[in-house]
Amino acid sequence: MRLQHPSGRTVHLGYCTNVHAAHDVDGIVTQLATYARPVRERLGTSSLSVGTWLSADAVHTLRHDAGALARLRDGLREAGGEVVTVNAFPYGAFQAPVVKHAVYHPDWTTTERLTYTADAAWVLARLLPDDVARGSISTLPLAWREPWDAAGSAVARDNLARLTDELAAIERETGRSIQVGLEPEPGCVVETVEQAVVALDGLDTSRLGVCLDLCHLATGFGTASDAVDRLAAAGVPIVKAQVSAALHVEDPADDESRAALAEFAEDRFLHQVRVPAGSGVSDPAEDGWDDLPDALGSASGATAAATGAATDPWRVHFHVPLHAEAQAPGLRSTTAELRDSLDVLLGGPAPLVDHLEVESYTWGVLPAAQRPTTDAALVAGIAAELAWASDHLATLGLTPELA
Repeated sequence: MRLQHPSGRTVHLGYCTNVHAAHDVDGIVTQLATYARPVRERLGTSSLSVGTWLSADAVHTLRHDAGALARLRDGLREAGGEVVTVNAFPYGAFQAPVVKHAVYHPDWTTTERLTYTADAAWVLARLLPDDVARGSISTLPLAWREPWDAAGSAVARDNLARLTDELAAIERETGRSIQVGLEPEPGCVVETVEQAVVALDGLDTSRLGVCLDLCHLATGFGTASDAVDRLAAAGVPIVKAQVSAALHVEDPADDESRAALAEFAEDRFLHQVRVPAGSGVSDPAEDGWDDLPDALGSASGATAAATGAATDPWRVHFHVPLHAEAQAPGLRSTTAELRDSLDVLLGGPAPLVDHLEVESYTWGVLPAAQRPTTDAALVAGIAAELAWASDHLATLGLTPELA
């Protein structure tokens, strides 16, 4: 949906389709009819921004098959959807039974990642509404942190530089500006905003920037105000923000809290765990664990108890529904922190970001009591998240834009 900021700027709010399993063009068109259109109708809005996840296979088809691109545009029109942003982080099969570390491959040291992202940019330029001049793409934060070395960093930088050349060519040919944002994530080469600034130093930041995932930010106990200050000082733009919430566990040593948290340990996605900096956790990630089962196992041992890691609060990279702040005994979502982040990003005289994407891709792996079991239930959940975000943005003065 389109919202108008008090400054008069348009802000696009939508949801990310990586929650759906479809990864070819026909499947994407079907999911627009099955989910996007009913979500839009439930919200009572004339149009819905669809943050489209496009797999590498779908991107290749759309780039080279004009008929497939036309089918997707027709599907968007029939659903009342529009695309201003694309998620090009997962390369493929994001809703496979087991994803875990596979989501970080291929990484930015490969020509596959460069080609995929460049092709996604060409496709997005042709999907943008006629009255929208800029599109955004989120991409993985270079790679998982291991293995990584100076040689890998040099190759990744070269590939990003080649990407900016391609983005410049797109603008010359189509008149559309496409910006690509590294998405800092726990455990990756670029885990923090500070690391993103280093990774982008010397590159073309009129075309490259950061996708600020607010679940990832909260998981690392970061704040939007600090992130904004660091990015502004370095001249790095926020090309999009993912409106998402993590899990917070105030006392992970509490038996009831641990039992509730264990319900979120599952086999599909990686759920990194972080504690406040300096807690002394003995792990390659320094201040946390790479996955929730690792944290639950380690925190029961004498080493963790001795360092205090079992009693410091935990944040868990698990994208939980925005409208469900109280999760279970001892658990809450970071929606309070999310409200603060949105206030920083959109509560000023001008928006610091104008592409907002609700990205709760984990509906299918939530604890059984919270998990939707029908298409209609998933539609209701997605619509409730968008309503939550829209309602909070209304407190900042944003209003639905008239058609």
